[in-house]
Amino acid sequence: MSDSSQPAILERFPAGGPRGSWPAEEYAAGQQAQGTPARIVMDLQSDSFLVITDQPTRR
Repeated sequence: MSDSSQPAILERFPAGGPRGSWPAEEYAAGQQAQGTPARIVMDLQSDSFLVITDQPTRR
């Protein structure tokens, strides 16, 4: 079995950013512009936004 079924975390951003600042959305949009299907999820335990992809990533 492959680990490709698990989403890969591309980047983490703290949830308490400055008002009007959307770094997770900007990062995800940049990834999407480069062809990586990125999406944003909230990690409640760490109080942060995660930009993730279901596409296999290079390590």
